[in-house]
Amino acid sequence: MNLAAATNESLAEASNVLIYSSMAVYTLAFFAHIAEWVFGSRSKVGRTAAALSTSPAKASVAPAVKAQAGGTAVLERPEVITRSAAGTRDVPDGPGAAGGTFKGDLYGRIAVSLTVVAFLVEAGGVITRALSVQRAPWANMYEFSITFSTVAVGSYLVLLALKKNVRWIGLPLVTTVLLDLGIAVTTLYTDSDQLVPALHSYWLWIHVSTAILCGAVFYLGAVGTILYLFRDSYENKLASGGTPGKFASSVMERLPSAASLDKFAYRINAAVFPLWTFTIIAGAIWAGDAWGRYWGWDPKEVWSFITWVAYAAYLHARATAGWKGRKAAYLALLAFACWLFNYYGVNIFVSGLHSYAGV
Repeated sequence: MNLAAATNESLAEASNVLIYSSMAVYTLAFFAHIAEWVFGSRSKVGRTAAALSTSPAKASVAPAVKAQAGGTAVLERPEVITRSAAGTRDVPDGPGAAGGTFKGDLYGRIAVSLTVVAFLVEAGGVITRALSVQRAPWANMYEFSITFSTVAVGSYLVLLALKKNVRWIGLPLVTTVLLDLGIAVTTLYTDSDQLVPALHSYWLWIHVSTAILCGAVFYLGAVGTILYLFRDSYENKLASGGTPGKFASSVMERLPSAASLDKFAYRINAAVFPLWTFTIIAGAIWAGDAWGRYWGWDPKEVWSFITWVAYAAYLHARATAGWKGRKAAYLALLAFACWLFNYYGVNIFVSGLHSYAGV
């Protein structure tokens, strides 16, 4: 074995170690997020629950102005209200997974810190995988999966860095990442190898990287959509005079309002949809270079287009009065299900020109 081959093998082993190490740290982050939800006090959550059942009219009143000695005017902090569509509820956002307490917030900060460490370790695993084969690290499903989870976590951390109120995504995100990496290292793992001739193109960096980014952001939108459906059902039950269970109340009362979750999911999906359009166009251009035709109804091409149509239908539904709210949310989940099938289903169960990606 020559020196270069030995070096590449060592880098591949280092990549595996880093991926497994990131899974260990993600597991610690998972338990920290659980602690954030469990140990956060219910006291402030109870006040939030009371606010949900009161008239929203008080929320629209401007904050009072207090005059103090010396002529200094102090504005009272207004209640945060997210305005929903006409004819629907206006309710305050919940206090967050920590329940608005110091102890819960401490566990949440620990969870985020562990997530940052795990992200850096996993990113190191992706980079060393790329170095071991001296190419883009997404030529097969294993490499796509570890890169996908890295980008998903990175997108979440970027939102946190931008001071967005998204820490509630932490627990479902870390849980999904652990599942994704578990499948990757046990079922999808493929030894480092060189590319087949069709993949030797700079379009690999452009087309596949944008596909990964789109999938990661679509995932965040899907999480927001699922939680919106639960929170909307919870608010409907409160509005109709029902009494949700203790567990449901503990979780739902800490989340943002249904209107906030709906707006978050819509903005995320709308922001990345143009990039998904570019991904399909870039793939067509690459196909023209590699196979001499821009479109050939290959299963991967077909399902990419179906995914595009599904998200386009969702965005159109949001602009149509009769399809806002839950109906549009179901379309968003259908669109993400199409993306998942395009990745797992087409790659594993359907034969086509993209089958070289393999397992």
